[in-house]
Amino acid sequence: MNPSKFTSVDAIPSLVQSLRDTFDTGVTKDIQFRKQQLEKLIQFMDENMKNIEKAIWDDLRKHKLEANIGEVNPVIMEAQYMIKNLDRLTQPVSTTKRFAMNSLDKTLIRREPKGVVLIIGAWNYPINLALLPLVGAIAAGNCVILKPSEVTGHTAELLANQLPKYLDQRAYNVITGAVAETTALLKERFDHIFYTGNGHVGRIVMQAAAEHLTPVTLELGGKSPAIVAPDADLSVTANRIIWGKFFNTGQTCVAPDYVLVTKDTVEPLMDAFRKSIINFYGDNPQKELSYGRIVNQRHFDRLKGLLDALDKDSIYFGGQTDRDDLYIAPTLVGPLKTMDAEVMKEEIFGPVLPVVVADDVNAMIRMVNARDTPLAMYIFAKDPNTYHKIVDNTRSGGVLVNDTLMHLQEMSLPFGGMGASGMGNYHGDNSFYTFTHERATMIKYPGLEGVLSARYPPYNEDKEKIMYLLVYGFNTPRSMGSTLRAVTGFCSAMWRFLFSKKKKE
Repeated sequence: MNPSKFTSVDAIPSLVQSLRDTFDTGVTKDIQFRKQQLEKLIQFMDENMKNIEKAIWDDLRKHKLEANIGEVNPVIMEAQYMIKNLDRLTQPVSTTKRFAMNSLDKTLIRREPKGVVLIIGAWNYPINLALLPLVGAIAAGNCVILKPSEVTGHTAELLANQLPKYLDQRAYNVITGAVAETTALLKERFDHIFYTGNGHVGRIVMQAAAEHLTPVTLELGGKSPAIVAPDADLSVTANRIIWGKFFNTGQTCVAPDYVLVTKDTVEPLMDAFRKSIINFYGDNPQKELSYGRIVNQRHFDRLKGLLDALDKDSIYFGGQTDRDDLYIAPTLVGPLKTMDAEVMKEEIFGPVLPVVVADDVNAMIRMVNARDTPLAMYIFAKDPNTYHKIVDNTRSGGVLVNDTLMHLQEMSLPFGGMGASGMGNYHGDNSFYTFTHERATMIKYPGLEGVLSARYPPYNEDKEKIMYLLVYGFNTPRSMGSTLRAVTGFCSAMWRFLFSKKKKE
């Protein structure tokens, strides 16, 4: 996107304030308004399908099939789900009271919008990772500033030019720009910030949010392992790992980042990987329309640097590059005997798949636990005892057994990381809750003031007996003696207390 088309930094404070003014009118709290805006978002997706596919192709050389199932379809499905379930999600929820004194009162949890929220999208899935959280924010009744990634400029320009034609511009605004514009945005006060991207920028976002005590959702990444047990079906395993790794040219936050396998299985598995790559992308993936490109030269150079740092003998398959075409071939690295290689230090985020040898499943568990908590973990095993053992003894944002990526597509499951891979989650109901404040509400019964006035000072022994029963009910602490004794004491104290009050009056 041409920087001349970026949003003016000077205009950002007034744009944020205009959304706050809109939120204060209450227009976005109306359920029908929310549903109407979600319908408009679906209409935007439907009417701009070809333009979306072209923009994503221009940015990432992503095949329209990958663009559709990975970008467009999840947004439409999520919006449809919210429209169907919004009445249920917004309904106040009654609670079961546990404080005896409140037994006659009404207690509710009201689900209310947080206010004005900022959503910062990511470049690797420029539609999905911008609009999917937007669905949740709209459904929850918030005003939203959407900041798409400038790295995928064609998609950012499409969102900036077309989306405001569909959504109510009083409540939703698209701001474009790079570091300067994002920095200016983060100086403003928001009621929630949702960021998808890398951990370095995630820390900057969190620091900026702390200035206003703004809650954040951080969807980051990390080195997501694929653990291949000795009993795994190697042909199926290879197909599913290779598909998940090289989908979107490896530029996926939950792509398998490396593979752990035992020494007895490593050679047949790597051969199966090689066959899967050839079956999917042919002998020359650079000419295959199903295989994409690296997003820009900066990311290409970073990945090329990882390859250059490797011992050439460790490149098992692939390794070809073309900077002018932003092409890096599907590449297999290994088998590696340690986790010390440069390619194992940071998330790869590209089409390079290292394979590391481990002694057994217990060693694999130790190797995973020695690193930061990954965003995803993939386990390939037939024996339920094996994959349950791995799940029970490791941590990850999500886990998928015998496949890759598909848990991300299942919107009934929450998606999010923990630790270095992020905080908070979304998808389905969780998207709504992320942008919602659960407001505790109590409506007290106005009567019985005579009895309840026992809580007012000055305190005495009779008030203590009355209050203990009002507080504990019949579940009296042992220190108060038997229940019968407590009730008898309560009745006597209540009689004296009410009589003394009446006498004073």
